[in-house]
Amino acid sequence: MKKSDPFLGLRLELDDSITYGVKKDSLVLAHQGLRLAKKKKKAGEAEYFQGQIQMLKGNFVTAIEHFDRAISINPNDGASFNDRALCMVELGILDKALYFFDMGIRVEPDFATIHHNKGWLLNNLGRYRESIECFKKALLLEPKRPVTYDNLADALYNLGDIPGALAAYKKVLELLRPGFCRSIRKQIKEKIKEIEGKI
Repeated sequence: MKKSDPFLGLRLELDDSITYGVKKDSLVLAHQGLRLAKKKKKAGEAEYFQGQIQMLKGNFVTAIEHFDRAISINPNDGASFNDRALCMVELGILDKALYFFDMGIRVEPDFATIHHNKGWLLNNLGRYRESIECFKKALLLEPKRPVTYDNLADALYNLGDIPGALAAYKKVLELLRPGFCRSIRKQIKEKIKEIEGKI
């Protein structure tokens, strides 16, 4: 996505809402993006936001169809590759999901979310060292992203790096906005307490 792209802010707001927000709010943003895309006659953006709507509703096969059309219109749309991969994860197609994360990184290497999500999948597959590299790359691109520190902490913990995990969890608390994501903040505090009890 280019900085001059009028849809960039809306896409980033939607990504943030999906990560930390409420599904209902994310659907509102996705519908807003779809209306704007139709108004501006941007077919690729319309397909992207339709994909988001279907993904949020749990219609992953239909979402993939929209993301594929978005990619056919704009082969450099890293977010569509990313979200296609996330749908594949939901459908249990993990190896191919990694392929689409890699495609997204190839066309849009400066988009932190793709590196983060690839790391998240690798961590869940038990490929902790590879996942840590993905999280570090995401943090180079977006150093104040709490969710990436949260997942980095999990991967470090899985790898047995307890001090590294503790530092990363503390960074999450530092970066979360005050009064924001109270349930996440509570979970992180509990993890920190548990880890400190093991040191």
